[in-house]
Amino acid sequence: MIIPGEEPQEELEQLEPQEQLEPQNQPKAKPRWYAIQVASGCEKRVKANIEQRVKSFNVADRVIQVQIPQTPTVKIRKDGSRQHLEEKVFPGYVLVQMIMEDDAWQVVKNTPHVINFVGAEQKRNYGRGRGHVKPLPLSMSEVERIFRQTEGQEPVVKINLDVGDQIMVLSGPFKDFAGEVVEVSPERQKLKALLSIFGRETPVELEFNQVEKQS
Repeated sequence: MIIPGEEPQEELEQLEPQEQLEPQNQPKAKPRWYAIQVASGCEKRVKANIEQRVKSFNVADRVIQVQIPQTPTVKIRKDGSRQHLEEKVFPGYVLVQMIMEDDAWQVVKNTPHVINFVGAEQKRNYGRGRGHVKPLPLSMSEVERIFRQTEGQEPVVKINLDVGDQIMVLSGPFKDFAGEVVEVSPERQKLKALLSIFGRETPVELEFNQVEKQS
């Protein structure tokens, strides 16, 4: 009921009978991790919005935490300068640890820029519209693997080098040697360069973080 003179409060969307999740009178389950798909480039905004909505709708006991798994990355620009970044492990997705109940589900699902939970689509009993997606929790092994990628990892070095570029070696036995790139292997974070050693062009394999591009 709306009292005259007062602004109506935001109400949570009512679910259709076939879309109900877990009955509210069931014993409270343990929090599980769920993945939600979000609009491209909106991961941080979604995280902040969910955290704000959790406080506004008083569901902090059911939506425990929101995470964007990231790994440290060092990007070496063409001018040789280094940029330290955090790179998303799963671009377009955010992880939420929560107890899957109707009100908590709606707080997360109705957050701006959230597309849907990752789960199994359940077809409607009538009509031609798309069915309801039943959120499926991540397994413990998946969760452990994801967070293991983000904890205590050495920064991944990414370099903007092409075959034919001139480089200077910064460390290792060939420090201060100049050479020309003849092969780049991004997946191995290594390159091969021809260095002038004792007057002869010698191919040498180097780590990305051992070299600097020369202008």
